[in-house]
Amino acid sequence: MKKRWFGIVPVLILSVLSVLIYNGTIQMNRPSPEAFPVRGADVSHYQGNVDWTKLQKQGVMFAYIKATEGSSYKDSAFQANWEGAPLAGIRGGAYHFFSFESPGLNQAENFIGTVSAVGNMLPPAVDVEPYGQYKTVRDIAGTASELRNWLDAVEAEYGMHPVIYTTESFYRGMIAAEFPDYDIWIRSVFRAPSKSVRWKFWQYSDRVRLDGYDGEERFIYMNAFRGTIEEFEKYGK
Repeated sequence: MKKRWFGIVPVLILSVLSVLIYNGTIQMNRPSPEAFPVRGADVSHYQGNVDWTKLQKQGVMFAYIKATEGSSYKDSAFQANWEGAPLAGIRGGAYHFFSFESPGLNQAENFIGTVSAVGNMLPPAVDVEPYGQYKTVRDIAGTASELRNWLDAVEAEYGMHPVIYTTESFYRGMIAAEFPDYDIWIRSVFRAPSKSVRWKFWQYSDRVRLDGYDGEERFIYMNAFRGTIEEFEKYGK
């Protein structure tokens, strides 16, 4: 009987830990506020109506806001968020989810037609991560060419070098070699990013719960800026 319990207890502990992590009770990453004093959120329509003043009071200093995806999709909450964040003293940046199914220039046109430049905005960002049937990207050269078209067109429009959001595996597989001059926004929600990753923004959790939004997504994604408050205030200018 004792042997059976010795086998069951570790399984129960792992199950409880998994639930606590999934519910956001246990955070895998807790970046030091002293080392990373600038924190921000990234949001889309999934967070519903956002009370930016409430987020600002909880330490959110910047926000990357989803604007577009592919060649035609526009996030339904973008305009409200784009206007609301700066009114609450939160520095905003717009991001685009890159599609492997349409030309980079067409996607850039969608983004540019949606995002109006505002004062003190962060550099535009593009979310590049394999998905669905593109989990394995076989045509690295072709993908890099289309992404470069997006980056060049967006930089020409806004006068700022865009930021590339990606996973560590895709960073090593393509981004590091093809786009060494771009700042990286790295997704690493289970541990700190590898030292080999040269990042400017770090999405450290997708399981944070804050007051101030009412969408179908109960969590909000949190990010850290690599630098001081003074460096952040100058960033992108």
